[in-house]
Amino acid sequence: MAAAETWTTLKILAWTKEFLLSKGVVNARLEAEWLLCAAMGLDRVGLYLQYDKPLNDSELAAYRALIARRARREPLQHILGSQEFFGLDYEVTPDVLIPRFDTELLVSEAIARKPDARTVLDIGTGSGCVAVSLQKKLPMADITASDISDAALTVAGRNALRHGSSIEFLLGSLFAPVAGRRFDLIVSNPPYIPTTDIESLDQEVRDYDPRTALDGGGDGLDIYRLLIPSSVNYLNHDGWLLVEIGVGQAHDVEQLFRQVGKFQDPVIAIDSGGIMRVVGAQLKETI
Repeated sequence: MAAAETWTTLKILAWTKEFLLSKGVVNARLEAEWLLCAAMGLDRVGLYLQYDKPLNDSELAAYRALIARRARREPLQHILGSQEFFGLDYEVTPDVLIPRFDTELLVSEAIARKPDARTVLDIGTGSGCVAVSLQKKLPMADITASDISDAALTVAGRNALRHGSSIEFLLGSLFAPVAGRRFDLIVSNPPYIPTTDIESLDQEVRDYDPRTALDGGGDGLDIYRLLIPSSVNYLNHDGWLLVEIGVGQAHDVEQLFRQVGKFQDPVIAIDSGGIMRVVGAQLKETI
């Protein structure tokens, strides 16, 4: 990208697409547009209306800096500072797992399985996207969200404030912050990547997502082995526990529910890619 050239919006987008593709960025054209919007202070409609506009020196400098970060495979969400989830925009920093479309299924299943929930606990809230989404869809419920990372809770708190959500945020592992309390609905998207698989993950995940939000132990199921049996002491009568899972983990997680002996038959929800993504069960009437 030579500085002496005249770079119109359309010309620089075409160049950036090819450059990012060469760096392994799959959605290169779309990401080039988002980054150029950020550099020029425009939305995408505004960008389309200025395809023939030459960029000034300050816009070029800002854009070069953004493209250099993306070429190093820093996630687009970190560069832009946000990610959409369940129809709302969330602040994203390196302190939290970037919200994924797959996790929207956890929210949908929670709403479908326990629409009358009045007390909800989100364990490992990260950015707070699940907790805020549930608060929006279950406005009569009191939402509590926990995380082991104080930095993540700071981001989650800002996201809750951003969307006018009143959520109780607590620092601590699993059920430690809510000792003695019970909930109608408990949800969690815990770390579920087997430790030995982390180095083979896409660079954007491996190098930029918090390791504590990824590493699920030897087989990826360490947290489930603690979470599922313990949850019976924190669920109300007819309460539901729903968890997101990784690829190929549905059978093992389903068996963990069954081994407890205090849940109804587990349910499994499949995401849009055909992957078993959520497992949950309702507490039996008599335990």
